[in-house]
Amino acid sequence: MTKPGTPPVIGVIGGSGVYNIDGLENASWQKVSSPFGTPSDELFFGELEGQQLVFLPRHGRGHRIPPSDVNYRANIDALKRSGVTEIISISACGSLKEELSPGHFIIADQFIDRTFARVKSFFSTGLVAHVSLGHPVCSRLGDALEDAVKSLGIPYQRGGTYITMEGPQFSTKAESKLYRSWGCDIIGMTNMPEAKLAREAEMCYATVAMVTDFDCWHPDHDDVTVDAIVKVLLDNADKGRALVKQVTPVLSGRELSCTDSCHTALDFAIITSPEAREPEMVKKLDAVAGRVLRR
Repeated sequence: MTKPGTPPVIGVIGGSGVYNIDGLENASWQKVSSPFGTPSDELFFGELEGQQLVFLPRHGRGHRIPPSDVNYRANIDALKRSGVTEIISISACGSLKEELSPGHFIIADQFIDRTFARVKSFFSTGLVAHVSLGHPVCSRLGDALEDAVKSLGIPYQRGGTYITMEGPQFSTKAESKLYRSWGCDIIGMTNMPEAKLAREAEMCYATVAMVTDFDCWHPDHDDVTVDAIVKVLLDNADKGRALVKQVTPVLSGRELSCTDSCHTALDFAIITSPEAREPEMVKKLDAVAGRVLRR
């Protein structure tokens, strides 16, 4: 169980190759079990300049798992059990804004969740909790990521709304235009319920969404080829690895709890009275909520 003030362990959720970072030491794949099922893959542990890192391929190595079938609860729980205190989420996305062309990185700060086939909470009947999600990402992590992106010379936008669709199909043009009318900046299939679960697990969370193409609203969308998208994906993967390497030394400097209160998100969230809590639920939540359930 991670307590507030524990030195940081950085978790990175992303593509299969994001862990291939020069200088990573003591690296090994390890199986981590979770009472919420099977994570997407084994976790890849390593150290970079003395800072502990834990990587998790969101879709499994080789991209085996579609977005709707990712076991988001098992992934977050396994990272929590591995000591992770802050999560950097790296994902591909489509752009809903003309100015956010392929190759841009978006450090999103808001989400709209349009998914409907996923379990979105660790808590349920027998142990109920409601966490605050008005500000769903950690601004401290966002600051560090912005500084890293700047130093790498990558075109980026700080802030923006990421709308998460269920998939696996892409949007219809009508849907794409609707999301633009809502003021959304980017669209993807993976950041929800990932961000919600990270908050429930009292872990800092920030996302870097890498634009691969314009969504189908764009008049030139039909001219985009698979080859062009793959080229952007590969280029973004290289930049994603560089970003993790750049931001790691900055995040390793934290000594106290997160100033955004990410590490204490459950302090006033659990509603079920102690005598009414289902023992099996309490046991299942030993990593996610053990800090508050045991006091």
